[in-house]
Amino acid sequence: MANQTVSGTLFKKMVTNGAVNLKNNHKEIDHLNVFPVPDGDTGTNMQMTMMAGIKEVNNLDSQSIVDISKILSRGLLMGARGNSGVILSQFFRGVYSEIAKIDNGSATIQEFIQALVGGYQMAYRAVMDPVEGTILTVVRESAEKVVRESSKLNSVEEVLKLYLEQARETLIKTPELLPVLKEAGVVDSGGAGFIKIIEGWVMALEGQMLNEAEVQSQPQAREHYQGAENLGAFDIKFGYCTEFIVKLHKPEKFNEKFMKDPLSQMGDSLVVVTDDDLLKVHVHTNQPGVALTLAQKYGDLQTIKIDNMRIQHSNIMPGEDAHEHKEVKKDANKVAKKKAKYGIIAVGSGEGIKDAFTELGVDLVIDGGQTMNPSTEAFVKAVESLNCEHIIILPNNKNIILSAEQSMDLCPNRSIRVLKTKNIAHGYASLMAFDPTAELDDNFEAMMSIVTNMRSGEITYAVRDTELNGVVIKNNDFIGITRGEILVSTPSRLDTAKALLEDMIDENREIITIFYGLQSDEDELELIVAHAKKLNPDIEVDLIEGKQDIYSYIIAVE
Repeated sequence: MANQTVSGTLFKKMVTNGAVNLKNNHKEIDHLNVFPVPDGDTGTNMQMTMMAGIKEVNNLDSQSIVDISKILSRGLLMGARGNSGVILSQFFRGVYSEIAKIDNGSATIQEFIQALVGGYQMAYRAVMDPVEGTILTVVRESAEKVVRESSKLNSVEEVLKLYLEQARETLIKTPELLPVLKEAGVVDSGGAGFIKIIEGWVMALEGQMLNEAEVQSQPQAREHYQGAENLGAFDIKFGYCTEFIVKLHKPEKFNEKFMKDPLSQMGDSLVVVTDDDLLKVHVHTNQPGVALTLAQKYGDLQTIKIDNMRIQHSNIMPGEDAHEHKEVKKDANKVAKKKAKYGIIAVGSGEGIKDAFTELGVDLVIDGGQTMNPSTEAFVKAVESLNCEHIIILPNNKNIILSAEQSMDLCPNRSIRVLKTKNIAHGYASLMAFDPTAELDDNFEAMMSIVTNMRSGEITYAVRDTELNGVVIKNNDFIGITRGEILVSTPSRLDTAKALLEDMIDENREIITIFYGLQSDEDELELIVAHAKKLNPDIEVDLIEGKQDIYSYIIAVE
């Protein structure tokens, strides 16, 4: 019999079934990646995010859809891993924001459709620069389809079958919307993972409840895709990256458009998010003071971060040898670690890498990286464990930044800055500029300047044939990555390393740090160092046994 409403009990079955279907098939999602490196983890992040939410739901006795969607939203937020996980958590937060308006324990067909609309709207608001051709497009077009056809839909089953049909159609066309997907011959993995969730919903409605031992499908030839968030070049049209949290005076009367409308005229990369009585804003603007003054009309500022993205710091300590400066910073930071003014949290994998960060003054290293993104809850627990005035977080992976930033919302009483370090090289180099006696904003600015001005690179191996940015890549080739793109691919790891160094090193560089991993070769490493010296005889080379997997070499050039 077709369902005319979504009760709490039915909703619980649906979301549980969707989570299990995703978990059973997440390897398929992982395997489909824009870049042919062995670190695809979109499916892993999404399923771990979903299972964190389901765990909370299973501990809830209430049969109300309002209560269940609320605890699900909170659980997903705390368990969110990676960009895909954060976006997914915000989709369900948007679903809850609409379901919360319901007067009873069940949602009508129209109320459920509106919840799907709220989900995509919240997901879009969670991303600084929404990119079409990703999971965002899938959730939006699917919701828009059922809204257009709502007068013809007479059951929850009809709604979700149409929703799923549109999701699949949108997924197929994602390569036409995002050129990098088309070039790689793949579709968006975040959208594919989302479809697994909705498939589980439909199966639950049909009485087909899954268990975690079942696998519903096998990897298919061209349905391999990676969420393509954070793609594109960075154009500094608006110079100040401005972020702040406001505790609203009258949250019930506040509308996000009060901030979005004026700020959209003053800058770009705008995101405005409200959660109960808290308002979080991110914007790139040339008038940060105006943005803060505007925010003060509606509440009290809790945290503020303003970065001048144009500032260049070419000489951190003029007249001092760069390598000596590095060693001095190591010693100084060992002392700084004991001070209560600052606490530093970093993400890293490989015992050597963790030791290196600890030596530079990092108080707590969260285990994780490209193949295992820490959850939002891991960051919250790390923040709560530190007894200090200010906390600086180094995510060291672009897919972990959003999860780290969630800690700012969840710990509004703590002074937290998330430095947007996109790899281990960024995080390690940024610590050279950390001064335990300086003010927080000064430290953040100096550390970000290092990240902006340095070069970083990684060497790993390809897991399939493809072509990206004109680089022909063969399975098992060694590939060199820099500036977020694959620069070179050859059958020789040494030749790949040499080509990468030739692009990264010039006469103005002073220090090169090489983290060598578990697959590295000692003789090969000597040849790599010799090539770096050939390119710049004056450069200082610092070798660190990182013991990392996946990447044979991680390189920082300052």
